[in-house]
Amino acid sequence: MEQFERIRRDHRDGGLSVRALPAKHKVHRRTVRQALADAVPPQRKTPQRQAPVLGPYEATVRGWLSEDLKAPRKQRHTARRIWQRLMEEEGAVVAESSVRHLVARLRREIGADRGDVVVPQTHLPGVEAEVDFGEFAAMIAGVMMKLFMFCLRLSHSGKAVHVAYANQSQESFLDGHVQAFQAFGGVPTGMIRYDNLKPAVIRVALGRERFEHPRFIALRSHYGYDSFFCIPGSQGAHEKGGVEGEAGRFR
Repeated sequence: MEQFERIRRDHRDGGLSVRALPAKHKVHRRTVRQALADAVPPQRKTPQRQAPVLGPYEATVRGWLSEDLKAPRKQRHTARRIWQRLMEEEGAVVAESSVRHLVARLRREIGADRGDVVVPQTHLPGVEAEVDFGEFAAMIAGVMMKLFMFCLRLSHSGKAVHVAYANQSQESFLDGHVQAFQAFGGVPTGMIRYDNLKPAVIRVALGRERFEHPRFIALRSHYGYDSFFCIPGSQGAHEKGGVEGEAGRFR
């Protein structure tokens, strides 16, 4: 799903042709045509192969790397040291190169070796938006009911679209985007800011890393925008404060 999104983005933003895209992404031209035709990849004919040797040790390596985040930089594990520990302490028989690939992937997932950077926000017209999906109460036919409000707000103008739903399911979350884009008559050309809503995020890793739901990736790829996930809790509250205030005002 992510590869299809990258192909579609390079074609849309970079203007790369069907001939140039396979060379950049190292895929067959047939795959490029599939990505440009549909944001959702076709079903795989065979299940994806799991790592048979390192699979049982992935949680162990993840734990070592997570502990490294608390240690001084010069005292953290190298990929070679992790390979040595797996053989000496766990009895693993595996190539050092395989361990290096695993360590690189896990470091990206847990946000290792990344510092916090604060940048003032500047919002250009039609480029960025913010999304919130929260509950509110409404009197319907004399009965006070709990409903859920999807809100998509343009960061520059402050114009927003609000849609009420009876639930906070993924279907409602995705449909809110469709309704908002139709109301605006277009899609932000840059990115949309989100908190870590379950309809979009399966699991939150450290830093900015997220394991996203495939249906949300397909929606984003279809409409051709980027997403930005705020830091959980009070640290990231300011990153989409416009839509937070908008939701309260609309209530």
